Amino acid sequence: MWNLDVEAGPIYTQIVRGVERMLANGKMKPGEKLPSARELAAELKVNPNTVIHAFSQLEMAQMTETKRGLGTFVREDVNVEGIRLRILQEAAFRFWSEVQSLGLGLEDAQQALKKASPNGQREEP
Repeated sequence: MWNLDVEAGPIYTQIVRGVERMLANGKMKPGEKLPSARELAAELKVNPNTVIHAFSQLEMAQMTETKRGLGTFVREDVNVEGIRLRILQEAAFRFWSEVQSLGLGLEDAQQALKKASPNGQREEP
């Protein structure tokens, strides 16, 4: 459920992104309780202060709320669709940046996406 990569930037940011990704893909739901900072720190083998920092970032972004004595919960009103679209847009920017850095264009990008989709088919809505 939780994956960390020492090469992928600060641990607290990876925890935040992990929560965002779990919300976006439905593995975590609005209203769900997050593990305690101590539990998650033990699971990830990181300092509890790192998890506390990540949780504070999530709270400042209004994705979670802390209920005194109960723990940290995903807010019921969290904009899951907005998170999902933001993650997709960030991936699209990274992809397009790579396309441009290779000196390729839109047609090449479309072909690469077509080949990357299941059976090489473009999915219609």
